[in-house]
Amino acid sequence: MTPSPLPPVLTVTLNPSVDVSYAIDRLVEDRKIHASAYRLDPGGNGINVARALTRLQVPAHAVFVAAGETGALLERLVTRQIAHPHPCRVDGETRINVTIEQRDPRAQYEVIGLGPVVDDAALGAVAAEVGTRSDGGYVALTGSLPPGVPDDTYERLMRTLGRGVRVVVDMQGDALARAVASRPFLVKPNRYELEELSGHPLPSLDDVEREARALRARGVAHVCVSLGADGALLASADGVRYARPPAVKVDSTVGAGDSMVAGLIAAFAAGADADRALRLGLACGSATAAQPGTELFAGNEIDALADRIEVVRR
Repeated sequence: MTPSPLPPVLTVTLNPSVDVSYAIDRLVEDRKIHASAYRLDPGGNGINVARALTRLQVPAHAVFVAAGETGALLERLVTRQIAHPHPCRVDGETRINVTIEQRDPRAQYEVIGLGPVVDDAALGAVAAEVGTRSDGGYVALTGSLPPGVPDDTYERLMRTLGRGVRVVVDMQGDALARAVASRPFLVKPNRYELEELSGHPLPSLDDVEREARALRARGVAHVCVSLGADGALLASADGVRYARPPAVKVDSTVGAGDSMVAGLIAAFAAGADADRALRLGLACGSATAAQPGTELFAGNEIDALADRIEVVRR
């Protein structure tokens, strides 16, 4: 994408991680297995969104909580990939997440660590950092909450933001339900998260479209539902669009949803229409799924990939 003046874009990560990924031939019970490949990346949904935005030449600000020695490592990893890191330090230790990619038979295993306690003082520091940098821009609130943090935390954070801030939400459960009540600019649930929010299964695309329209009616400007290999649906003020993803060889799905969020934000921040936003979001998600472990898309292939995606009006 061609660089251009853009509104401020911030991501918030309350429960980040250091992500370790190993490639192995086969997991064997009670035996040591030697990895054939290894990666170490900064993790957490908001940090991944900021990493992806950076590759789209969007200068994102990443506000995140960092704790202990693992948090110090996280800060160094973030600084290598994101131009504007803003750590808020707390006691404890930042969590470590592990992804294991097995080649024969092909399988992916993920172990999610426990993060530090984030108290009201730390949440206040995060809110202050976001408030000073988000005027008239975009704020992405994504990912799980740390242990002990109330489900209404994102909702309360949204109430502290000034007028004109466009909030992007990607989370699940009660946190998503509460955030939707504050009428964010964009929500991006996957099918399961939308089913959880609606309270019933959504087996068909028509069912997904109905619930996406219902969220629009509740005041959400854009609702993008990711459907994995079946593509994505985007409901906006001028109608509903659907597109299938481009054909890629899937290596790892870690970070694909975060990359889709980044593509959507990058398009809307640049003033693009909903068609372009859906294409760019799907292209970023698909390109990341073709990467190993916790790696994200490279960036230089995205425009060509997006041009291959056909958007259908519903």
